[in-house]
Formats: sequence, C-alpha cells, structure tokens
Amino acid sequence: MSKIVLITGASSGMGLATSKYLANNNFIVYATSRDISKLSNLNKTNIIPLSMDITSQESINRAVDIIYNKHKRVDILINNAGYGLVSTIEDMDEDEMLNQYNVNVFGLLRVCKATIGIMRKQNSGIIINISSFLGKIGLPLLTLYNSSKYAVEGITDSLRHELKDFNIRVHSILPGFFDTQFARDNLVTNLQTFDENSAYANLVSKLTPIIIEQINNGNDAQEVALMILKIINNDKFPVRATVGDKAKKFLPMRKELSDEDFERRVRQYYNI
Repeated sequence: MSKIVLITGASSGMGLATSKYLANNNFIVYATSRDISKLSNLNKTNIIPLSMDITSQESINRAVDIIYNKHKRVDILINNAGYGLVSTIEDMDEDEMLNQYNVNVFGLLRVCKATIGIMRKQNSGIIINISSFLGKIGLPLLTLYNSSKYAVEGITDSLRHELKDFNIRVHSILPGFFDTQFARDNLVTNLQTFDENSAYANLVSKLTPIIIEQINNGNDAQEVALMILKIINNDKFPVRATVGDKAKKFLPMRKELSDEDFERRVRQYYNI
C-alpha cells in the first residue's frame, strides 16, 4: 500500500523536487500551495495538487480533511513552506515581523496540529521539518529568518519527546544554500534597509551579493529529496541531517568551536 505524503510549499524548489521524487517512488503525494495555479504542471498520477494556506487553520483543516476522507491516514508530513525577510531589526515593521513567524513557525505548527491527531490514532507517522543551516548560525540582516529556523529546531526537539509514545518520528533537515527560486521569489527585502542612505548600507553592500550568489549557485534541490527518502526508509535515522556545502562546512564547525571563535569565523568568511 502506497504511503500518503502531505508536503507544504510544493510549487517550486525543494518542495517541487521532493514531490516528484516521492511520487516516482510510489508514494501518493499531496502537493500543496496557497496558489494552486502554481501546481498546474504537476500532472503525475501519484501527485495530487491541493490548495492550502498555512496562515489559515481553516484552510489547513479543509485540506487535511480531503486527504483523510479519501485515505483514512496521513503517513508523512513534510513542512517545507517558508520565506526569508531581509531586514535589520531597527527597520522592520510590525507586519514584517509577525508575517515572518506566521509562515515559518506558526504555519508549521498549524499543519502539525491538523495532522498529529491522525498520526496518533493510526500509531505511526513521520514529520520532517525543512529548517536551514541558518537555524544554527546567526547572520545579520536575516535575524527574523534565522530566529524562525532556530524555533523550528526547538519545535523538532520538543515534538520528538511529545510524540514518542505514539510511534511518530520527528526530524529536521538543515540545508545550506540551494539553487532554487528562493533568492528570486522567497526573499523579501525591507525598503529602508536597502535604501542607499541607510545607516546599514555598508553592511548591505558587502553581505547581500554574497548571499544571493551563494543561493543562486548552490546545491541541487534533488539532494534534499534524496535525503527525505532516506529518512522515511530508516527508522533509526538521526534527528537532524545536513545537506549542501555550506551546511556541511559550518555546522560541524559550530559544534567544535566556542561561540566567540565561531563568530569570528563567520565574520571572516562573510567579510562582515
């Protein structure tokens, strides 16, 4: 019997690559997006496009009900949807601050809330949270994004304890920079921070070109899809997996060095 997968943010990048890869490996994949028109190219037999807005519990519940009413189960949840705000703390406004967490953190929690009860009753399930290597590393201008991914890491750790008795595994994947639509479509910039007269203009001019270049020349999203299948197939898989050059470079270093030494390495690498 094919396992049922629910994945958020499936219209591009890692979500799209994972949807196609799992479908090709005999999973039934419900590929969701707020804008279902972006899923019109997903016409494979095992991929079912589904409209879902992760900022709305009602929209999430409606989508999960569609899946459950047809299959009576949800085997795998992949929390992939998210975006990055590029702004200083000084410049960001209230809406930017709340929206970043509403999608990256509260959106993830809403989808978990809607699916955990199903998994608990079936006494099985896997939740895979797509985090970021920036969930372990601070960078300027990305404070809200970084901290949202730090939160995802905390959610992963706590949920593992909470769901252990119900045979539900919880994992996170911490990708480095990948060549997806992220830099082009999923980075939101604050106009004040990027104004040429900003007090932070020097920092912006040095850091943002490096970050965008690293994203646009990053690893292939297919690597994340391959890692997700490995997690699904191995019930002894570690809590976390790193994928991509930057993640593999910085995260082991983060464990080995003191906070101060690691900060110096990051500053030196990014010339900040």
